[in-house]
Amino acid sequence: MKLLVLGGTRFLSRETATQAVARGWDVTCACRGESGPLPEGGTHLPWDRNDDAPAAITDGWWDAVVDVTRLPSHARRAVEATADAHWVFVSTINVYPDNSSSEMGPLADPITEDVDLAVDPEAYGGMKVACEQAAQSVAASSVIARPGLIVGPGDPTGRFAHWPQRLARGGEVLAPGTPDDVVQVIDVRDLATWLLDLAESRTTGVFDAVGQPVPFGELLAGVAAGVGSPDPDLTWVDSAFLEAHDVVPWAGEGSLPLWLPRPEYDGMLARDPGPAVAAGLQLRPVAETAPGCLDSPVTALTAEREAEVLAAWHARTLGI
Repeated sequence: MKLLVLGGTRFLSRETATQAVARGWDVTCACRGESGPLPEGGTHLPWDRNDDAPAAITDGWWDAVVDVTRLPSHARRAVEATADAHWVFVSTINVYPDNSSSEMGPLADPITEDVDLAVDPEAYGGMKVACEQAAQSVAASSVIARPGLIVGPGDPTGRFAHWPQRLARGGEVLAPGTPDDVVQVIDVRDLATWLLDLAESRTTGVFDAVGQPVPFGELLAGVAAGVGSPDPDLTWVDSAFLEAHDVVPWAGEGSLPLWLPRPEYDGMLARDPGPAVAAGLQLRPVAETAPGCLDSPVTALTAEREAEVLAAWHARTLGI
C-alpha cells in the first residue's frame, strides 16, 4: 500500500502513520513538519497546506489518503490533488448539531470558508461537514469516520488524562453528575488501526467512529482498575452544584472532563458503534487505555479546587 497521510506529527495522524509503517506500507507524511517528529520509516513531504499542492503530491500515485483537517480549503486542495486515491476522511460527531440525540440525524450547515476557532468555536462542525463533502464529491471513493472523544497515548488536549492521573493518586475523588450518565471514548490506537483497515479494503460509507457507551461510574471503575486503584472513593456531585461552584464541563481550565450538561448533551457521548464494529472496528477496554495516559498533559480541575468543591458539597449535605 502506498499511503499518503496528511499530517503525521501529532496524535491520531501520527499514530496512523506509525501503524502503517509497521505494516510495511510505503508511507508519506505531507505536512510542514513543525508540530513534532514524524514516525521513523515514514517519508516527509514538506507542504504548507495554505499553498497549492506540490508536484510530488499531484504527480504521485496513491492507493489511499488519510486526512484529519478541519479547514475546508485544505480539504478541497488536497482532494483535488489526489482525486484518484481512496480517501479516508476523519470528521467528527460535531457535525450533528443536536447533541441531545444519539442518532445519525441531520448535519450542520456546511461552512465552506476557513474559520478561526478561537474566534468562533461553533464553526467546527460546519467546517467538517464541508470537508466531508469535498472528499465525497471529488475523490474516486471515500469513507467518512466521525469520532467522538479520542483518547490515549499522545493526546495533547488534556481532555481525558485527568481521570487516570486523578484515580492513580487515590483519596476522595470528585465525580460529576451521576454514575448512570452515559459516556464513551475511543482509544487512538484502535481508531488508527481501523482507519488503515478501511484504506486497505477501500471501504466506503459514513460511520460514527466511537467507543462503547457505558455508564460514567463503570468507565471510572475501569480507569481505576487500569491504573492500579481498584475500588475508588468516588463522591458524585450533581451538575447544578458544580455549575454553581464554577466547575467547567467537558474540557479546559477548571473542568471535569467527560462531564456534560444534561439532558441537552445526552446524545453526544452515547452514539452507536455497531455499524463501525460491523465494519471491523475493534475496541479495547478503557482499563487498557488508562495506563497510557499517566504521562499525558492535563488541563482540568486542580487538586486544590477539587478539595474546595468537595468541602462545600459535604458542608451542604451536612447542613453546615
